[in-house]
Amino acid sequence: ARELFGADNPLGSRVRVGGERYRVVGVMQSKGQVLGFDLDDTVFIPVARALEMFNRESLMEIDVIYEPTAPLAEVEQGIKNILIARHGAEDFTVTPQQKILEVFGTVLDAITFAVAAIGGISLVVGGVGILTILTIAVAERTSEIGLLRAVGATQRRILLLFLGEAALLAAIGGAAGLLLGWAIALLLQLALPALPVHTPWSYAALAELVAVAVGLAAGVLPARRAARLDPLEALRSE
Repeated sequence: ARELFGADNPLGSRVRVGGERYRVVGVMQSKGQVLGFDLDDTVFIPVARALEMFNRESLMEIDVIYEPTAPLAEVEQGIKNILIARHGAEDFTVTPQQKILEVFGTVLDAITFAVAAIGGISLVVGGVGILTILTIAVAERTSEIGLLRAVGATQRRILLLFLGEAALLAAIGGAAGLLLGWAIALLLQLALPALPVHTPWSYAALAELVAVAVGLAAGVLPARRAARLDPLEALRSE
């Protein structure tokens, strides 16, 4: 309506659709875009004219709006009775919105499971990466560890030192992943305004805690190896 009439009231005006002129009797509320489709770029015309325009003998779909407080089963059965009386047979399918939402819910659950599986694999890969990095760090810093032990650092302190490095690496990686996820969610929201996209803070905090926990678990073996190094042997390795 804004593209055709701007700020003017379009009610009563004439528009041309498919070579025929129609009078505007109402304007639908703006709905934006969904999955790349502009829901506002739509014109509703009388059914008979639409069938003639597209050279069709029957409708493919009829949308029915009913009171939310009405019993769904009774509404569905009433629609069936009317259509059977007109068609003489049940040559149609009535699909309530609840069933459509259930299908969408099933699809979303499958997508959620797939994303969770990918996230789990990413955690395992990240844990292996931290394990590898710390193992290399222990090998390269053997003399440093020996010096720390020689000046009085206990095995517990060496253990906590490398566990702290593992936790820091995991926390940085988790934060980077969260920032990337938020950026993708923001892009989706900009591209598909009607698509509900949000990231709960509780999930973000839980994801960060899980990342740190995985980092600590991956850093246990290298940290214990570093803590058990003999100070004299470590100093001789320089």
